[in-house]
Amino acid sequence: MNNFKALWADVNEAGEVVTEVKVLSKNDLPPGEVLIKVHYSSVNYKDALAATNSKSGVIRSYPIVLGIDLSGEVVESTTEDHSIGESVIVTSYGLGITHFGGYSEYARVPKEWVVKLPQGLSLKEAMIIGTAGFTAGQSVQTLAKMGLEKNKLPILVRGATGGVGSMAIQMLSKLGYPVEAESRKKIVQQDHLMAIGANSVIHPDEAHLEKRKPLAKQRWQAVIDPVGGEYLSDYLAQLALNGGVALSGNAGGAKFEATVLPFILRGIGIYGINSVDFELTKRKALWNRLATDMKPEQLERMIDHQVTLEELSESFSKIIAGKMTGRTLVEIIA
Repeated sequence: MNNFKALWADVNEAGEVVTEVKVLSKNDLPPGEVLIKVHYSSVNYKDALAATNSKSGVIRSYPIVLGIDLSGEVVESTTEDHSIGESVIVTSYGLGITHFGGYSEYARVPKEWVVKLPQGLSLKEAMIIGTAGFTAGQSVQTLAKMGLEKNKLPILVRGATGGVGSMAIQMLSKLGYPVEAESRKKIVQQDHLMAIGANSVIHPDEAHLEKRKPLAKQRWQAVIDPVGGEYLSDYLAQLALNGGVALSGNAGGAKFEATVLPFILRGIGIYGINSVDFELTKRKALWNRLATDMKPEQLERMIDHQVTLEELSESFSKIIAGKMTGRTLVEIIA
């Protein structure tokens, strides 16, 4: 392993991000107690932003090895917490953002970032789930603690064909909750969304209010929202009494306007989902649930594309353009 391949991202004189598969050595890796032979990674919206837009704010300093997810096998360890040969998962923290990431045949990381692969998951399945699925799991778990009911109004899942949305649909369905999926691709993806667990499918136009108002008919008991944007106020207005929104993304925009009325008259809440700094003990517990009662039953069906390091760059623009359905799996096994 003196030399190995990684996807290197840098910024050219025009301020554009340029990616290439580059040969690195072990000495190029940043410090950490655990060296991992990477088997799989995945492509998330944040990865695509980092690889295509130097002004997105995702990466503060180029060059860097991208990839906010990885699964693999420990090959060196200076900590008793993780032994050689152990199968592990690393997601979030600074991985692929401030610290060399998972698009590499080898990665060295701090011991505090490493989660032992739980029984019930393979290394491949863990990366089909990845940060997108982990975020979906956090969202579902947060709303369930709020008091979701199985024989009530549906839970709306926005961005339903994306990674977070498609994983959330499967998790909610497996746990027995009614799901309404929202997608701009309703016409072509309705059958797929129903097959993975949605009870109904709507286009975003069917959720937006013709005339914006603070309160409207109660349509959903909760919303899983990886989209955000100006129309979030419409969803707040249509939440049921004591409903909630699990908000995890801003692909639709970072701003919205709302009044206090849905909060004080219906007791609703907005719950921010931060997968990056999720505490390690809680992280391990959630991964165990993702391997058991919350494990999506059609993980292989979630793979839109499976790519190698050499093919990886082509995936980024497709995700930014919304042309992917489900997950892009990166096979890296050295």
